[in-house]
Amino acid sequence: MKQLSLDNLRAFVTVVEMGGYAKAGDFLGRSQPAISLQIKRLEEQLGRKLFSRQGQRQQVNSEGMQLYQQAVHMLAINDDIFRQFEQTQLSGQLRLGLPSEFATSLLPSIIGDFNKAYPDVTLEVTCDLSKSLLDKERRRQFDLILALDDMPHPNQPETVLQDELVWVANPQYRPSDDKVALVVAPNGCIYRRRALERLQAANQPWRISYTNADIGGITAALKEGLGVTVLAKSTLPADLTLIRHRSLPPLGKVGISLFVQSNKHPHASLKLAEFIRSRLSYLAA
Repeated sequence: MKQLSLDNLRAFVTVVEMGGYAKAGDFLGRSQPAISLQIKRLEEQLGRKLFSRQGQRQQVNSEGMQLYQQAVHMLAINDDIFRQFEQTQLSGQLRLGLPSEFATSLLPSIIGDFNKAYPDVTLEVTCDLSKSLLDKERRRQFDLILALDDMPHPNQPETVLQDELVWVANPQYRPSDDKVALVVAPNGCIYRRRALERLQAANQPWRISYTNADIGGITAALKEGLGVTVLAKSTLPADLTLIRHRSLPPLGKVGISLFVQSNKHPHASLKLAEFIRSRLSYLAA
């Protein structure tokens, strides 16, 4: 009976999640040719190509994405078995950077499960605008980064999902037909930029009534009826509501991407990435 190599599957999953053979090699501590050979052997065993060349890079294809979902599950089972019997637990600190709205909507649902799986791994979370987190110099500070992408790329390996942008307000708030009052983050925020672009394109007057970089401050202002804001649908707070009005034009979609770049604690990093992807897909459903 044929048997798949879990080592080759792990190389394949890492290539998909890291966005390339070289990055996967750096993450796993192997050379790029070694990773390429593992992918080739996996493709030969399955009799299917898993990647298609697009320009200078290899892009995972539809059959590869189908395998990816199953491979993640197989590796999770494998890792869970070893974790049950390993004598020493993983320890250390994982540094996660993400926009503040994901800290309130996403983290509470995964922190408990992650802590049970890795009780000796400390999770250090930093909240900031996606633009700041992905700054070339600053991004080195993190093991994982969850960030928004103004130009969604569904075939990019880092893209977890494309989410609808929605207008959000206090359930009792009624927008004005005259001028839209906006509660927004400072310049550099993708939500703010999209809101202004769409309002201007629709020739809809607007004004900024309140600015705050933190989702907590924005939420407080919305509860006081200071206006409306824009969020990804998956991050909609429970005490606020999606709002539709003739003065509020459609906003389109935004990409949500996850960058895994840790070589200190790769096992724990990939497990946390798995939790984040799973929960995001549930929230967006």
